[in-house]
Amino acid sequence: MKKALEGIKVVDLTSALNGPFCTMMMADYGAEVLKIEPVFGDQMRTWGPIDEESGESGFFCYVNRNKKGATLNLKTEKGKEMLWKLIKEADVLVENYKGGVTERLGIDYESVKKVNPNIIYASGSGFGQTSPLKHRPCYDIVAQAMGGMANLTGFPETIPTKVGPSVADHVAGIYLYVGVATALVHRERTGEGQLVDVSMIDTIFSLLENSLVKYTMGGYIPERNGNIDPSIAPFDIFECKDGFVAIGVGNDRLFDKFCHTIGHTELLEDPRFETNDLRCQNYQPDLQNVIADWAKDYTKAEIEKIMDEAVIPCGPVLNVKEAIEHPHIQAREMMVHCDHPTAGDLYFQGVVAKLSETPGTVDFPSPLLGQHNQEIFGITAEEEAQLKAEGVL
Repeated sequence: MKKALEGIKVVDLTSALNGPFCTMMMADYGAEVLKIEPVFGDQMRTWGPIDEESGESGFFCYVNRNKKGATLNLKTEKGKEMLWKLIKEADVLVENYKGGVTERLGIDYESVKKVNPNIIYASGSGFGQTSPLKHRPCYDIVAQAMGGMANLTGFPETIPTKVGPSVADHVAGIYLYVGVATALVHRERTGEGQLVDVSMIDTIFSLLENSLVKYTMGGYIPERNGNIDPSIAPFDIFECKDGFVAIGVGNDRLFDKFCHTIGHTELLEDPRFETNDLRCQNYQPDLQNVIADWAKDYTKAEIEKIMDEAVIPCGPVLNVKEAIEHPHIQAREMMVHCDHPTAGDLYFQGVVAKLSETPGTVDFPSPLLGQHNQEIFGITAEEEAQLKAEGVL
């Protein structure tokens, strides 16, 4: 099967999440990704859940599928020599060290492009390459806090709350992938390589959407609103007989239809709810309470059916098990099986962007630590053993 990134060779020096998520997507679409780990392994190998029998991390297995893996001690001269050989033949190098590390190792962009001027050098870090804070380490929770998202998440009476999944890592990985893909198109046209620089803080900041405009245009600082959208009403999560449902009514036409659907046409005569802007201003408590009282008399499935027939955006709040088993997720092949040599059958997320002619697929599992040393470095078993004894591999 033809894949979009076939023929692209990637040297992957990333660990943890944002970088590996980027290179996972590249590997899914056919790039040859050479994951080079330190001799003690990627820190993600210790992140749960851990398979009791094999000791493999399910998290690591998911994010590092479709990659070949080797180990290398970049603090040794021999290790650096072996890396440079890979870099000379690579199309892309991806790293997510904190600022200053690549300079100390001598593998920063300026050094690398002297050896391979056409390379796409992708750097995903907490603060980026030009920030006064670039030397700081960063994890997702720090990015969500400093990027402004945590202060907008949760209810007014609660403390700032991070979004559940590691959204900074994942979206930074997506931005990094988009940057690499864009740079590859540019190189195809001009032959010119370049640096792709993505910051996790910038990533979160870019997702604040209307909250930024409310400050720059409206002059006030948005605060936590729970499940309420500050720009659309009603746009909320409501409790029903057997759980919760999300309902979004994004315009005046939908609001008219919604009021007829729930049997509360009197709301259409109330001047407080005449326009979306007025509904946002006057949503609590009256409009919210009317909808909440209505929802309590129905199950999730009943409300979903009622709203679906009225063509009003609505969906049940699902737990992970329910989401996995949902017909939509199954139909879209968003969960796939992968056979791992030690952990056995793995069941994790599939490929999101469905390409009709060059689809992305999960073809083989994440590598064992150092599994492809001989193949990647072109060495024999005896040479590998010697390099291990020297602390290079």
